[in-house]
Amino acid sequence: MTNVNVTTVEELQEQINEIRKAQQEFASFTQEQVDQLFFKAAMAINEKRIPLAKLAVDETGMGLLEDKVIKNHYASEYIYNKYRDTKTCGTIEEDLSAGVMKLAEPVGVIGAIIPTTNPTSTAAFKALMAIKTRNGIMFSPHPRAKNCTIKTAQIIREVIEKAGAPKNLISWITQPSLELTNELMKESDLILATGGPGMVKAAYSSGTPAIGVGAGNCPVIFHKTTKVEMAVNSLLLSKTFDNGVICASEQSIIVDQSIYTSVKKELSKRGALILNKKQKELLSETLIIDGRLNPKVVGQPAWKIAELAGFEVAKDTKVLVGEVTDPTLNEPFAHEKLSVVLAMYKSKSHDEAIEKAEILVNHSGLGHTAAIYADELVAEDDINRFVSRMRTTTVLINQPTAHGGIGDLFNFALAPSLTLGCGSMGNNSVSENVGPQHLLNIKTVTKRRENMLWFKLPKKTYYKFGSLPVALQDLDYEGKKRAFIVTDQVLFDLGYTNHITQELEKYGIQYQIFTDVQPDPTLSNAKSGAKAMEQFKPDTIIALGGGSAMDAAKIMWVLYEHPETNFEDLAMRFMDIRKRVYRFPRLGQKASLVCVATSAGTGSEVTPFSVITDDETGIKYPLADYELTPDMAIVDPALMLSMPKSLTAASGIDVLTHALESLVSVLATEYTIPLSLESAKLVFDYLPESYNGGREAMVAKEKMANASCIAGMAFSNAFLGICHSMAHKLGAAFKIPHGIANAMLMNEVIRFNATDAPFKMGTFAQYETPQAIERYAKFVNYLGLGAGKSDVEKVDILINEINKLKEALNIPLSIKDWGIDEEAFLNRVESLALEAFDDQCTSANPRYPLIEDMKQIFINAYYGK
Repeated sequence: MTNVNVTTVEELQEQINEIRKAQQEFASFTQEQVDQLFFKAAMAINEKRIPLAKLAVDETGMGLLEDKVIKNHYASEYIYNKYRDTKTCGTIEEDLSAGVMKLAEPVGVIGAIIPTTNPTSTAAFKALMAIKTRNGIMFSPHPRAKNCTIKTAQIIREVIEKAGAPKNLISWITQPSLELTNELMKESDLILATGGPGMVKAAYSSGTPAIGVGAGNCPVIFHKTTKVEMAVNSLLLSKTFDNGVICASEQSIIVDQSIYTSVKKELSKRGALILNKKQKELLSETLIIDGRLNPKVVGQPAWKIAELAGFEVAKDTKVLVGEVTDPTLNEPFAHEKLSVVLAMYKSKSHDEAIEKAEILVNHSGLGHTAAIYADELVAEDDINRFVSRMRTTTVLINQPTAHGGIGDLFNFALAPSLTLGCGSMGNNSVSENVGPQHLLNIKTVTKRRENMLWFKLPKKTYYKFGSLPVALQDLDYEGKKRAFIVTDQVLFDLGYTNHITQELEKYGIQYQIFTDVQPDPTLSNAKSGAKAMEQFKPDTIIALGGGSAMDAAKIMWVLYEHPETNFEDLAMRFMDIRKRVYRFPRLGQKASLVCVATSAGTGSEVTPFSVITDDETGIKYPLADYELTPDMAIVDPALMLSMPKSLTAASGIDVLTHALESLVSVLATEYTIPLSLESAKLVFDYLPESYNGGREAMVAKEKMANASCIAGMAFSNAFLGICHSMAHKLGAAFKIPHGIANAMLMNEVIRFNATDAPFKMGTFAQYETPQAIERYAKFVNYLGLGAGKSDVEKVDILINEINKLKEALNIPLSIKDWGIDEEAFLNRVESLALEAFDDQCTSANPRYPLIEDMKQIFINAYYGK
């Protein structure tokens, strides 16, 4: 690692001089050079998001590992996506008619003050901003977060220097102290200060231009027209994020008396604890000491805060709610709390609610964030009065404030940032989310909006018996001349390729057959095929087989068209497929992709997914990008009549998993849900017959072929969930067929998801409140098995029906029954849970899993509990 040693004022001054020299060289870089370094830095943080999150939690003892992973991911992916095309070099604006031109010039050396609450994500954000604007940067870490902050800076420094950046552009104080921090603020050209009010005030008093952020004491009004379920669910999603350390998170809710009882009931239902009189008194004494927030409560879980105060609560308690009346600082609950402690006020009218919100903002939250939940149409005038009265630069409507305030999550016009300016109202120099340019105080009002979605499929899908010859005739219509067939040796030996080659010969299309596809295709396997393609130069690639052949063909397609592509880049995780740091190259310039299914399972013939194994590490990587979507899908059941029983069972149960996971996914919509329901119903209706009937079960074979393809269409657009995340890792570790791994995990995943009050809902859900249990129940009704009186009973019915199906297919009900050694499994379960958490499928799960949750699901599935 880079060796930097700054422990004295003299060493700091020497280091600043080195940064200045580097920055002067950096100032001459072109926009293209800067953007390449910006990209490399974002990729590096994206890749290291989990280790950095773990370092931060271990060192500071604050927050939640899984949420810090999200913040690190956000600090790379969302920040990069927002500013990737922002021009920061040379001429950035020109009006020829007016004769006006604006030029971008770097500031010089930025002094970055990093807090203990968000050390890695804030450091990454500030470093990315410095790189994008051709500035040097020196970090002053918080003493209790120095190691993780320095590690973040080291990672970025090393990757950009390797990519051609001047040496010493990024540096840090090794042994933080007040003396060195003050010296850094004096010596730098601009201060980016994130920390407590004292530190921010010192930055503005240093004599150096400063961008600091004020304290947040966000009040939230629950108007009488509030959708209570949605508001409480959003509140808890936000308030529990990283155990409440986000400065924009809710500190007080002011609830109209007409819905006060309903809100209390909903809070309790969803895991918040309304404190009794004694508990509130004990917590008041612990929360604020000598007028200051007790640092011991910051970023701690509810049960630990209660323990500090001298009482006990359940370990799964989400938030501690104190009912109070005084909004002044005489009330401990009225302060900014940076924890999962929330003040709750009752208001007799909207005017009284605004007055309380004004007091809360004015004493310790000026310029930061305020929010209101209300019907936008019915309560428009009340909302506008609230907006005009709040002395904050950000006003959020119907949004969780921690997520809404940092931008680009619940309103995509609000710039993403991890430094939120409070303007002159909060004694800050910036009045918006900090980015490359800050000139005006701007009040920003945003309304909650859901993601714009899509429904993407192959251009053509052919199905029914005998569809293969008809479909291949299109190649002649399109003027195709050379076809490269990708399959495995078994299918070739059985003569399956003859069905294709005899049609190609009719049209004079030359072909070459590649048969070296392995059951779990590897990267070297794909490279071998791509090399053969380069020699043959096909204009069409035809994948013949199950998921393995199609997975291999898709990667070969990428490497054939873009041989310079780095596999590690393809495998880079994303939270939003449109905002990923790495974008797949455009495909179809040299060849089109045709996928011919020979098994009813993966649905890969219509999906933008591919699973490939890294030879060196043995890790399976599920890749996802719509560039991987085939141009044509052919589902001819005639090719599936000879499927062995074991494959029929494993692939068929995989179809059911695709259907049920896409049904409850956070990205499921009215376009995908009907496909999920119908494909799952077809599995229950026809899989046992297909399994037992063999070649004679022609109708059942056709129905299962359709079920597989339809489920593929659903999860291509709705994505999957943790059953697949965990099955990918379990299957790779113990050589279990993918469908069987899904089957053995499915029941436990359904039980985990089936709640309308999860500890954490999926972060990017396309619905206001959790719906997984409701959708499972809807499917039971769709099957005609709706005898249960409640959704809970219907979920039990669903699991019983799944067990019956497994028994009919001779699939074990537990991992242990498959023959996996107990000691070997328990030795791997910790790493399996971590790897599954990082799987691309995890983010679409309706209930956001903690790593410990996934570990427990693995254990339950092993023993069949």
